[in-house]
Amino acid sequence: MYNYTVKRFLKNRIAACALLVMTILISQTACSGFSAGDTEDPSVPQVDGAGASMEQNTSPNAQKYYLGSAVNTGKNNGYSESNTIELNDPHYGWTLGRFFVSDYTRIIDDGTNDLVFLKTLDDKIALGFMLEQGIDSLNGNEKLTITDDKKGYDKGFQIEKSNFGRGTLIAKHIDYQNKEGVPQIFTDYLPAMVVGADTVIQLCEEGDYEIALDYKIKNKKGILSSYTDYRIFIKFSVRNGNCMVYPYDVSTETELPNNAITENGFYLDLAKSRYLDIDIKREVLIEGAEGLVEDTRFNRPAKDGDEYTEEGIYTITVSNRYTGERTKKQIYVGTNDSFNAYISKGLPLEEFEEPVSPGVQTTDGGGSVSSPESFSDGSFSDEPALTSVLIETLKAVDIKIWIAAIFVVLLIIIIFLIVLVNKRTPHKRKRSAANEEGK
Repeated sequence: MYNYTVKRFLKNRIAACALLVMTILISQTACSGFSAGDTEDPSVPQVDGAGASMEQNTSPNAQKYYLGSAVNTGKNNGYSESNTIELNDPHYGWTLGRFFVSDYTRIIDDGTNDLVFLKTLDDKIALGFMLEQGIDSLNGNEKLTITDDKKGYDKGFQIEKSNFGRGTLIAKHIDYQNKEGVPQIFTDYLPAMVVGADTVIQLCEEGDYEIALDYKIKNKKGILSSYTDYRIFIKFSVRNGNCMVYPYDVSTETELPNNAITENGFYLDLAKSRYLDIDIKREVLIEGAEGLVEDTRFNRPAKDGDEYTEEGIYTITVSNRYTGERTKKQIYVGTNDSFNAYISKGLPLEEFEEPVSPGVQTTDGGGSVSSPESFSDGSFSDEPALTSVLIETLKAVDIKIWIAAIFVVLLIIIIFLIVLVNKRTPHKRKRSAANEEGK
């Protein structure tokens, strides 16, 4: 009776399915410790979304450097003069405002009194202006005001006559090819500004910048008024502070690390760092009087996007003229085993010229392994090392993986038993029916 009950249970498909589902659930629970959510590497910096607000670029914690001062440019001459503000000048002793550059990593003086701001990966260098005076009461004097320049023009930027309004901001960018962009003109710029607040003008990528703020001051004296033009002009440069080059396989377009080996060749990617100096040297190994020797085939400057597909050992050297840093990478192109060993091991050439011992085979990477014949005497000198590796591997496997594996094995056994019982049952039924007929 007991055996019959067990057989009926095993033949019950619903019970078997329930058991299957329970086993899967338990396996998933055991495996939850190594789910995809645990693969995130906290060391990898996360990139902010495109909706980052401008206020982040002008936070109080960001580095900020103020620059520029006003000069007297005379009257109605296109803001072309540069006169010192003297004692009797209405602009003497106070400042309208200051330009600033924020969120950089380092400042360098290039020797021409033009500052170079270095940026790194997460920097968002911004140009801004901080207004220090109310434009309707300059220096607390209601008789001094910023007035409209209805026929303003700028000789330096070759801006035609137009209504400059109450202050005009002009910005020009010069790229790495020394190509001057069209000046951006912001007329009537000052009325929209708030006194004491940092106002961002634009974000700055690599290149050179020329910025000017032209404005006219009205000095009311009784029934008469005098007018004088002023200008705040600055120049600065932005450069990437890194010193990196990224070789990519020409066929797979995957990045090649230092000492990489590729059969296809590679091309150079400077990640839009336009002011780095890059040189490349190609060498080959040839048979000399005393064995293999290095022979240099070329050593020349390179540029972004250059491709190299000829066999050889390539040494890429990148230097940053602003930081003095240098980076070297070595890439091997080809299939020569000696080259592979030479670059992957980084050992002297003599080590690749020694004869190969009997029973030893060379590997694709230039190393060697013992052939099966070398163990014909039954000895295996590397057995302790292999045992140690096996033990360390077992230790590295998470116990939850073992639990999951055990449940999977149990599941297979259960399914096997169900199939076996189902196959045997029809035969028993036939024998039982035959016995009944015999009676």
